[in-house]
Amino acid sequence: MPKKLTAVRKRARIRNWIAYLCEALVTSGAMPTWEAATYLTENLFGEKPNPRLLTPSNPHEVTAQLLHRLYQPIVEAASRDVMLPSASTVHIFTDISLTGNSAVLVVLFPGRHKPQTLLMLDAAKAWDLVFPDAESFNVWAEERYRQLVNALRGAIVELKGDLLKSVI
Repeated sequence: MPKKLTAVRKRARIRNWIAYLCEALVTSGAMPTWEAATYLTENLFGEKPNPRLLTPSNPHEVTAQLLHRLYQPIVEAASRDVMLPSASTVHIFTDISLTGNSAVLVVLFPGRHKPQTLLMLDAAKAWDLVFPDAESFNVWAEERYRQLVNALRGAIVELKGDLLKSVI
């Protein structure tokens, strides 16, 4: 029995990212709870390719909206957990491709007259961003979250180093 408990303790804690994304959609005012849950379920689970992204009259806008709705809460969580300086902001940029990989760029703007830092460049075929179950989506989201936290920590260390150099 102790071996099982040890194995359970060693397992990395993975946040319920679907609930987190759903709450982010609701609190931002993008949609009511029932609509957010339906939106995420319909767009994250099912067969590849995601037909909801390829059939609308404005697939470019629908794809950009989906990528922002997936990445924005992850970026916000990472930014909050790292406690960025108040002058800093993090932005998400997308370059949408309807035939290949779309690019999701996450950039740190540390403040006025300071160079921006690319935190993450993620290539994603949006219509293939479909998962077999909630666990696999949570693993995907957790990987991006951890990558962002590590990149933000590194960027903050560099910012503090630059600040110390400018004072001396």
